[in-house]
Order: sequence, then C-alpha cells, then structure tokens
Amino acid sequence: MDFLLGINKMLTGTLGPFGPIIAMGGVGIVMILLVVAMMLNQPEDPLKKLKRSMNETDTTKPQKERLRQGARNEQLQKFATFLEPQDVAELSAMQLKLRQAGYQSRDAVRVFHFAQFLLGVIGLILGVVYVTILNADQEFSSQQMVMYIIGPGGVGYYLPKYWVTRRVEERKEAITRGFPDALDMLLVCVEAGQSLDQAIVRVSRELTASYPALAQEFEVVSQEMKAGKDKASVLRDMGERCGVQDVSSFVTVLIQSASFGTSISDALRVFAGEMRDKRVMRAEEAANKLPTKMTLATMGLTVPPLLIILVGPSANGIANLGAMSGN
Repeated sequence: MDFLLGINKMLTGTLGPFGPIIAMGGVGIVMILLVVAMMLNQPEDPLKKLKRSMNETDTTKPQKERLRQGARNEQLQKFATFLEPQDVAELSAMQLKLRQAGYQSRDAVRVFHFAQFLLGVIGLILGVVYVTILNADQEFSSQQMVMYIIGPGGVGYYLPKYWVTRRVEERKEAITRGFPDALDMLLVCVEAGQSLDQAIVRVSRELTASYPALAQEFEVVSQEMKAGKDKASVLRDMGERCGVQDVSSFVTVLIQSASFGTSISDALRVFAGEMRDKRVMRAEEAANKLPTKMTLATMGLTVPPLLIILVGPSANGIANLGAMSGN
C-alpha cells in the first residue's frame, strides 16, 4: 500500500493532479500497440500457407485470376471484425464514398478505419508527450489537459474523414469539368461507326492525360462490359460511383435509348449540346459572382486609405486647434 501511495504521490507531483489518469492512459496505449504488434506477427496458418503456395505454383489458371486471388491484404484480414462496420448499410455507404473519392481497392474500408485508429493513437501520444515531457514544468488546468491530450487524438481520428470528403468533392468537380469533352468524343466515335463499347474504351484511353478521374470511370465501365455484366447495371453503377447529376442524366439517356430502340448517336448529339450549353452557363455564373466576391476586398483595401487621405488633414487640424485653444 505504501508503494502504491508513493507511486501516486510521484505521479501527482510530476504530472499534476491528473498524473495517475495520464499514466494509466499511456499504459493503455502501449498495451494496445503491443497487442496490435503481436497480432500482426502471428504465424501464418499452415493451411492458408499451403493454399497460397498452390495458387502461386498453379500455372494453369489465367494470370488475371491468379493476381485477383492475392489482391487482399492478409494483415488487414486479421482485423476485419474491428476495421469494417458490421452494419451492411453502413459498410455499403462507406464503400460508395471511398469509390467516389477514387479508392477502388477491396481493402479501402479497412485501410480507412485503420488510418483513423492509427492517427488517433499517434495524436494521443503526441499530446501526452507535449504535456508530460515538453512542458513538464508548466501547470495545466483540467480543461487545458483535456484539450492538449484529447484534441490531437480527435484531430488525427477525423483527419482521414476530412481527406476523403475533400477528395470526393474535388473528384466530382473534375468529372463535371471534363464530362462535356467526353460526350463530344463519344459522339465522334459513335458517328464514325464504332459501337458504344468501343467508343467508351477509346474515350477512356484519350482522357487519361487530361481528365484521369473520368478516364478511370470509363475504364471501369469498359472492363465490366467485357466481363459480361449487364450494360444497364454497369451504367447505373457508373452514375452512382461518380455522384454527379450530369453523369446520372447521361446514364438515364443511354438506358432509355437502348430500351426504346432509338439512335444512340442522336441522343448523344442532343445531350452533348445541352452539356456544352450548361458549361457555358456555369462559366457565366462564375463570372457574375466575381464582382460580388471582389466587393469586400475592394472596400477593405480602398476605403481605409481614402478615409485617411480625406479625413486625416481635417482631424489633424481639429486636434491642433484644440491644443492651441487649451494653451
């Protein structure tokens, strides 16, 4: 008991009144890291090792199939229960958001949650180091202690979510910006005699340098069509992955054109014209917003100097007159 009281007194004197709590938190973080390291260093299951070696030595299967079998991260597979939402709806929503951000990997959800956990723990460790080592001689209140320790952990935890949200918005903007050009290229390819599948493959190849996000979506569509997936389902998936209203409208136009047997080139010509007009309207809207956005900057940079020039001499004269009358 005296030993425990001595440790408590030492921690309280070194770290302040929250010293024992901080020490317990540090021990908990170390134990979590040790458990993670032990789970990562677990010996591989002999059956899985034998199956993997058989798949590597089996040359009768196509190369794509052999590569597809080893596409998942076996280290993250061990933590699938902790790194993936158990709710199917939540898991599907997270997968869709990551795909809209451009992360098409099968392990994208696991990597995302692992990044949240890792950055959160790193933030907590940095907060503890800042409070206990870098500023050990400074007294912190309970509110400051919580802010300096929990704050970095919260920032690290929500940083991947902010990054993914930003990537989604940037990718949507890039797809919207390049979609009219892609429609013009599709129309040229279809009118030249190519089928829709061939036109999509050609457009995905041509757009790689200028609009890589849109080229990636067209490439996914072409690969799924080659795999034999239903064309309507492939197009709907593309509209859902992009999350752009123009792409969803384009998908609806193609599906209705195929259902009613109308000419795809005519539908593309009309829709491409509408997209060009819409791009011009967006440019005009941005130009019309510019004077409003410049108003505050103009007032902030011109009004104060103008007031100094106009009112300054009068104010100086009034001040001098008051000083003379006082004398």
